[in-house]
Amino acid sequence: MSKETILVLDKEFHTQFTLKTVLEGEKYIVLAVDSIKRAFQNFQEFEVSGLITEYRIDHSETSEMVRELKKSFPELYVMMLTHENLGEKEYRRTMNSGIDDFFLKPISVEKILIHLKKGLRQRKIVIQKKRLEQRLSEIRANRNVREAAMGRESLPPHKSFTTGGRPNC
Repeated sequence: MSKETILVLDKEFHTQFTLKTVLEGEKYIVLAVDSIKRAFQNFQEFEVSGLITEYRIDHSETSEMVRELKKSFPELYVMMLTHENLGEKEYRRTMNSGIDDFFLKPISVEKILIHLKKGLRQRKIVIQKKRLEQRLSEIRANRNVREAAMGRESLPPHKSFTTGGRPNC
C-alpha cells in the first residue's frame, strides 16, 4: 500500500512541526508549508490526499484556496484548524467551500488523527466508487458494440429460475 501525502498549511512553525512529526509517525508523507502560493505549488508537484490548513494565511482566508483546489481535486480531504471564532455567516461560507472538518485550536492530536483517518477512508471509497462506475460504463459500452455488431437490438434475456431451480415458462 502506498503512503498517502498530507499537506499541512499553517503559518505557525510549532503547528507545522507538531503535525509533521505526528503524521510521519503514522507513516504519512507530510509536506509542511506556510503560504498559499507554496501550497498550490505542492499540489502541482505531488498527489496530495489530505490538506490540514489554518483558516487565515497571509491575511487571506484559505477557504477560497480550498474552493479552487476542490475543482481540480474533488476527492481531497480538507481539515481546517483555527484560533478564530467564526460567526455563523463566515462559518457557513467556509464550510460551503469544501471543508470536510473544522476545529478550533487547541485540538488534541488524537482527534486530528481520528478525523484524518476517517476522511481518508471516505476519500478512498469515493475514488473506488468512481472507478467502479467507470468500469460499469465501459462494460455497457462494450455490450452495446457487441450487440450492434451482431445486428440485434439486445442480447437474449437471461433465464429466470424459481426457488426450485426450474426455468419459468
